[in-house]
Amino acid sequence: MAANVVADDRALSVELGFDRTIDRSLVHRAAVAEVFVTDLRPLGDSRFLAGAQLPLTHGYYSDHVQRPVLFDPLLILEAGRQAGIGGAHLMGLPRHIIMLVDTFSLRIDCLPALAVGKKPGEMRIDCSFEAKRVRAGKVRRGVVRQELYVDGLHAGTHTMEVQVVTHNEHYALRKAMRGTPARSTEDFPDAPDDDQVAPHLVGRVHPLNVAIAGVVRGRKTVQARVTPRFGNRALFDHEYDHLPAMTLTEAARQLALLSVGDGTGSAAGRMHVTAVTGSFGRFAELDHPVFATAATSPGSAGGETVTVDVSFTQESALIAESTLTLVPSASIGTRQ
Repeated sequence: MAANVVADDRALSVELGFDRTIDRSLVHRAAVAEVFVTDLRPLGDSRFLAGAQLPLTHGYYSDHVQRPVLFDPLLILEAGRQAGIGGAHLMGLPRHIIMLVDTFSLRIDCLPALAVGKKPGEMRIDCSFEAKRVRAGKVRRGVVRQELYVDGLHAGTHTMEVQVVTHNEHYALRKAMRGTPARSTEDFPDAPDDDQVAPHLVGRVHPLNVAIAGVVRGRKTVQARVTPRFGNRALFDHEYDHLPAMTLTEAARQLALLSVGDGTGSAAGRMHVTAVTGSFGRFAELDHPVFATAATSPGSAGGETVTVDVSFTQESALIAESTLTLVPSASIGTRQ
């Protein structure tokens, strides 16, 4: 997998700052440590550039057993998500709104571009924000499109479709759907599930980062409950009234790694995510179990590229779907 240097001089030549993060409220984060965007620069009415620093060590994004060591594609996804939110505010959306992810698609075209070196990665994100639905002069739905560059190399693309609501509208929507106010993550204890998966089976070291439990293997599927730790402040940086998209995506990755393995965890150490999509049709409620099911593929024992489809259900209803592409370490190659 060879790296390409993309010839969009404007995206690569505009000076961006990487010395400090932007205001955490612009990217809807509570902790400064969970902000990765360092700069935002408008390039027109709907286009902007963002800078992001990729940390060398992080309690969640660096906790992987895979080799070679790469910047986590979900870190790239989170940096792109933050850039999309911050850039939308730069384009005029008020800070008090909530952006709910409907769908996203991340494709890493060059995994060697994500190789971790001796310095934090500098990521440039060439973004556009398009309003797809406007009502009473207010943007209600939009799409963010991004080209991703890491240390001057084109790494991939990211697209995210979002709904835009105010906090009051979100509260009213959640209450109308449930009949009662939604529960909060603050209402639940931070404790591991009794049937939590062993970390090495899903490519992790620290149990805090394991997000699934109660695995049941069928002939063509693997199923697990989604059981993240609410004390994991990378996944739950602030209070939520549902399991957010990034948490479900982590559960999907872990189940995908589990599904291609032989039960020893060896496959989880040599398979890397090179593409992931997500579609979120309903809220993942906190007070009812969420189940994730992965369809296994013949011959997907960690030695070849494989695509894994993961579906999420709650009370027998489909609430979300994710598709992940995994590639073996041997196919990654080196930066050029």
